[in-house]
Formats: sequence, C-alpha cells, structure tokens
Amino acid sequence: MKQLELFLENIILASRWLLVIFYIGLGLALALYAVTFAAKLWDFASHMMGMDETETILKVLSLIDAALIASLVVMVIISGYENYVSRFDDGGDVHWLGQIDSGSLKIKVASTIVAISSIHLLQIFLNVPQYTTQNIMWYTIIHLVFVFSALFLALIDRISKKPAGKEKSPDL
Repeated sequence: MKQLELFLENIILASRWLLVIFYIGLGLALALYAVTFAAKLWDFASHMMGMDETETILKVLSLIDAALIASLVVMVIISGYENYVSRFDDGGDVHWLGQIDSGSLKIKVASTIVAISSIHLLQIFLNVPQYTTQNIMWYTIIHLVFVFSALFLALIDRISKKPAGKEKSPDL
C-alpha cells in the first residue's frame, strides 16, 4: 500500500511539469505580441508628424499599455516556473529570480491590471466626445473595482504574512 501511495505522489509531483507547456505558450504569445507592438510603433513613427498632441499621447499610452502587458506575461512565466515547476540555475547572476512568491505575484498582477486599466481610462478621458456618459461611468466603476481588488489582495497578503501573536506596539 505504501508503494502505491509513493507512486501516486510521484505522478502528482511530476504533473507540475505540464505547466511548462503553458509557460512556453505564453512565451510564444509574447513573441507574437512583440510583433503587434512593433507594428504599433511603426505606425506611430510614420504618422507622428501629422498628429496633434492628443493623438500623440494616445499612441504613446497605447505603447506603454503594451509594455505593461508584456511585463506582466514575463512576470507570470518566470515566477510561475520558479514557484511551481523548478528553480532556475542562475549561478547567482540573476539574484532576483525566485523572490516573487505566489502572494507577491498576485499583488503584482493586480497592480499591473490597475495600471493598464488606468491607461485605458486615461485614453477614454482624452476621447470623451466618443463615449456616452453612461459608458464613462461604467469604465470608471470597473476601474475602481480593479483598484479595490488590488488593495484587498495587498491587505490579505499583509495580514497573512504577519506573525501570529505579535502585535505591533503603538509608537509613543
């Protein structure tokens, strides 16, 4: 019976390697997204002289948005692999790898989503005539939901990392 248990545990533990398929897929998606980023950058560069200030700001915000999304994908790939599959053999060269645990990753993902949402909301505010008041209200509400979700995740992470029985003494 113990051999069966060990066999099942080994299968379950080995199944974490299936995640590699997802991380490779995300890497490929990132490469494709880089192509779309390059196309956006080329479009911006080739039409920049004919744009007014608002259009320029909107294009730059679009590029920033793409960079944030790409950073989010890289963060998920690296920290997911480190946390759930295997440690990187970095030889000490890349000391920051492995410093993002799953709780920190959730907060970073939520923060990035808030930043992306902020950029989209700013793009909407710069194009107010193209949106109805009701649309703007809903975009703002959705953004606030993202903000509050990120704050609650950070609060939960902070509470969960607080050592039990140690209360902070009030400053005098």
